[in-house]
Amino acid sequence: MKLALLNEVLGRSPWWAPRIFGTQAPDTGNAEILAHYGTEEQKAAYLQPLLEGEIVSSYSMTEPQGGSDPGVFKLRAERDGDEWVINGTKFFSSNARYAKFLIVMAVTNPDVGPYNGISMFVVPADTPGLRIERNIAVYGEPDEEGSHGLVQYENVRVPAAAMLGGEGQGFQVAQTRLGGGRVHHAMRAVGICARALDMMCERALSRHTKGSLLADKESVQGYIADSWMELQQFRLFVLQTAWKIDKYNDYARVREDIAASKVIAQKLLHDVVGRSIQVHGALGASNELNLCRWWMMSWITGFSDGPSEVHKRTVARQVLKQYQPAPGLWPTEHLPTRRAEARRKLGVEAPASSVPE
Repeated sequence: MKLALLNEVLGRSPWWAPRIFGTQAPDTGNAEILAHYGTEEQKAAYLQPLLEGEIVSSYSMTEPQGGSDPGVFKLRAERDGDEWVINGTKFFSSNARYAKFLIVMAVTNPDVGPYNGISMFVVPADTPGLRIERNIAVYGEPDEEGSHGLVQYENVRVPAAAMLGGEGQGFQVAQTRLGGGRVHHAMRAVGICARALDMMCERALSRHTKGSLLADKESVQGYIADSWMELQQFRLFVLQTAWKIDKYNDYARVREDIAASKVIAQKLLHDVVGRSIQVHGALGASNELNLCRWWMMSWITGFSDGPSEVHKRTVARQVLKQYQPAPGLWPTEHLPTRRAEARRKLGVEAPASSVPE
């Protein structure tokens, strides 16, 4: 809960606050992994400097042929004596060009599937064979400022102690970094949307057109009302999710809440920031306001940490686990069946009008 509330405040300054306060991706998730699975040597070499802001890191998971789906990963790590040898390609490894180290997800046993055949390694950025082919920029950034690396691993050797967690536990390790992180991302979305709503309201009260303020236009009032209501609903939902995590200390128990937070965050950013752009008109679409950069974040939110479509499926599956199929031909809420059962229990005969001829 405390971290969620802090990230709501930090979200109002999405470019600088996370960096200044050490909550930027992917460093905050990598710190979580090192705290849970790192050796004392790894914590001293990487975790402490990371927490102190002296270095940055990269999370090298996504692959060009299959995105974030571990079921189609091809990058392999094979045991050779006291070392692991890594070969393959990773895509969109954010901050790889600046990183002191990368946490790499690799297939170590292709025969048992992704949930038991993937492992995680910490790889120093200066390890021989690790090469950044190019740095990709997102829309609106100059090419030279791209920071999402297409990384080649060619016979990259790391010691056996570089493995984080046990062999085959890579998927479990990944979930450690993602569960709480999604809640924090959601609360940062709340902070961004609150700022966009502030800008929308200020604009509505400042701009006259067609003889009256924008604030007097019914359509603009609808934008403001919808944005405020959606923002309040989402904020309370995410805080409830954070409260459940604190209460149960079990991410699996609130899996559907976490997945839903991720999905709704994208829609909230898309809708609230989009409405603010509309109310600002041409100025909203310019580079003199941050609104278009924030709106672009809605699309990135939709596929980062797994696509929203996958998370919707998670929500549905988790909810369905709480239910059972109807015990007979008719639904449990079938009124004729319920009436007949009630009469049977009470020993009351059915009215003649209800008896079929």
